[in-house]
Amino acid sequence: MKILYIFIFVFSFTLYARDFTVASYNVENLFDLKYDGTEYKEYKPNTKTWNKKAFQNKIQNISQVLNDLDADIIALQEIESKEALEQLIRHSKKYKHHQFLKKNSSSIGVAILSKFPIKNYREISVNERDKYTRPILKAVITIEKKDIILYVNHWRSKRAAESKRIVYAMALKEEIDSLDESQDYIILGDLNSNYNEFQTFKYDKKLNDTFGITGINQILNTTIENNFITKSNIFSFHSKVHYNLWLELKKERFSSLFMTEENTPDNIILSKGLFDQKNISYVNNSFKVFKPDYLITNKRIKRWNSYKKTGYSDHLPIYAKFSTTKQTPIKIQNKIKTTQTNTIKQLYELQTVTNYNVTNVVVIYLSTKIAIIQKENDRAIMIYKPSNKLVIGFSYDFTIDEIDLYNGLKEIKSISKVVQKEKTSNYKDYYLNALEIDLFDNRYQNNIIKNLTGMYKRGYLYFKTKNNNEKKIKLYFDKKLKRPKDSEQITISSGHLSNYKSKVQIVLHKQNDFF
Repeated sequence: MKILYIFIFVFSFTLYARDFTVASYNVENLFDLKYDGTEYKEYKPNTKTWNKKAFQNKIQNISQVLNDLDADIIALQEIESKEALEQLIRHSKKYKHHQFLKKNSSSIGVAILSKFPIKNYREISVNERDKYTRPILKAVITIEKKDIILYVNHWRSKRAAESKRIVYAMALKEEIDSLDESQDYIILGDLNSNYNEFQTFKYDKKLNDTFGITGINQILNTTIENNFITKSNIFSFHSKVHYNLWLELKKERFSSLFMTEENTPDNIILSKGLFDQKNISYVNNSFKVFKPDYLITNKRIKRWNSYKKTGYSDHLPIYAKFSTTKQTPIKIQNKIKTTQTNTIKQLYELQTVTNYNVTNVVVIYLSTKIAIIQKENDRAIMIYKPSNKLVIGFSYDFTIDEIDLYNGLKEIKSISKVVQKEKTSNYKDYYLNALEIDLFDNRYQNNIIKNLTGMYKRGYLYFKTKNNNEKKIKLYFDKKLKRPKDSEQITISSGHLSNYKSKVQIVLHKQNDFF
């Protein structure tokens, strides 16, 4: 009889246990064929760029993505109408439940598709006085008798400054502040904000009209005092803080590309409740970008082409797994303990540091604005506006207090507890022979390179590789330097291999860096 009870218990437990996938996808302008007067110019019905053939191709292509992705719940952005959404559903045939939301004056709206019942939904309005804002769709979905809230977003694009996105975050904050601390909810969609927006936008004067405050980081509290909220510290804060799933990826962290620049406009952001081992839980390290070959090849996203009537979207879908059963949390440490040997290589994987001690690093290059430091069998990194205590050719121990990502280039912003050690006469041995490496490999960021000869022309150096292949690389000269003339041959003896908005370049800080 006891065995029977155990069987019934196990059966009933598994009956109400369910793993499920939540995804988000900006489908890029899925318009219908009915004229409403709010269409974008290139999507007016029955024109050369948008007609029955284009609509059918777009529906078929996006349906292919939805079918292959096979998420249980998916948030969609850039849908024009219920009619367009219903056509999509007919082709995918997987979703019994759906909701659509759009402001009457808007060209596009947001939607949610679900294999589970949508218990209720409502609109969260965002600054009704601004005709360009789009409402947020709140949907409560029931899974095995347990509820989870999803907030589907499509924030203003970066044609507008950050203040136009902060209003969305403020509307969300007002909503979630009223929720119970243990409530399970997900903020997802196209926020037009990188997961580390506070780092990537602050040097852009057109975007930064908010004194460095961003909607995604400081308002939604995915960071506290410029430190990311992690799975291991999310319960250390009394305020409502959130964990952004982009932190789980170390490589190829992007859902959109702009001129090869990697961006993370699409986000899945989680509440504390999804880590408390109650109700619904996040499945650790399940966050992924959906990128089959037909969506992206050689870092080129196959977006919709209005003239060829082919392609998909300029975004890639993102997804994560959740469960109605308890999960064993995996502790993720965002800051490396000072008790272990810290390396420069590890710095490239960190977003913030506290008391990060390094030893025996050598100053291999020095100018008034920067210092390049490196140690044996380790990477090089730049210190911006270095301390006067640093002398070229000497090794040092010091504490790194702040790091930054300036337009894609990792740098140290401040150091302390500087201890000078030995002098080395062979510090130039750290310089890399430009003909022996791939200059465009991001692993060599911040290295000093030598022995690169080529023709300077219109801001680029045209050179030949070791295999005699012709290439060009952008050169950036300090403002005080005298530049070579066009078509003049130069040799770089100490060039700073840098990165600016995902574009590799060589920075020349001193006149004797080239001849």
